[in-house]
Amino acid sequence: MNTKLHFVASHTEEAQDALEGLSKHYGQHDVEECDVIVPLGGDGFLLECLHKLHHHGRAFYGVNKGSEGFLLNESISVRLSERIPKSHAITLHALNMNAKTKDGRDHEAIAFNEVALFRHTRQTAHIGISVDGIERIDKLVADGVMIATPAGSTAYNLSAHGPIIPLDAPLLALTPISPFRPRRWRGALLPQQSVTKFTVIDPYKRPVNVSADFTEIPDVIEVTVRKKNSVKVTLLFDPDHALEERIMREQFMV
Repeated sequence: MNTKLHFVASHTEEAQDALEGLSKHYGQHDVEECDVIVPLGGDGFLLECLHKLHHHGRAFYGVNKGSEGFLLNESISVRLSERIPKSHAITLHALNMNAKTKDGRDHEAIAFNEVALFRHTRQTAHIGISVDGIERIDKLVADGVMIATPAGSTAYNLSAHGPIIPLDAPLLALTPISPFRPRRWRGALLPQQSVTKFTVIDPYKRPVNVSADFTEIPDVIEVTVRKKNSVKVTLLFDPDHALEERIMREQFMV
């Protein structure tokens, strides 16, 4: 196998055992010299790796050593040398989040899964939503609202009853969290190039926080989310991973 691999593992015993065995068998190359980064863990650990290591510009071949594994390949380490060269690639773009807070400060972060606004107290959040400069909802009354990438559509977005998006689809999911008004609104699918602006109504009485994956910012008054063209990652999947079939099954589960 000529492909140089860099293995990283979560703290679970299973993942650490796999790290030791795979490193001995295939070698452990420095992240700056490798061809492929191989995270060993669950979907959450893969997300951590994307944040920490995306700037190296290497492809990621995740191996499931956790409880979930929607974005990971099966744990078949003995065939790793055969599977990686045959894998197919999917490119994921990050979201860029700009947030203004009540103290007048500006904050920026990226998200590979989702940007989510959520109420900070017992009272519902009141949030205005505009897309590409056009007001779409003057006041959403809800626990919050999120905008999710295709990768994030199977995470928090799915728990909030948002749509599952195929990884290669140029779409984003705009999904309310426990909406009260408008009563019938269940969200929207947006083109990936859309610029979405959230305005917090009465932020002093009804404070709102925002999170971009692992980054959380309290007391926001305005949040703008757009695709960050300069930040992208490549995920590698086995030919028999059947990701499309898994997405299809998830949409018909009752």
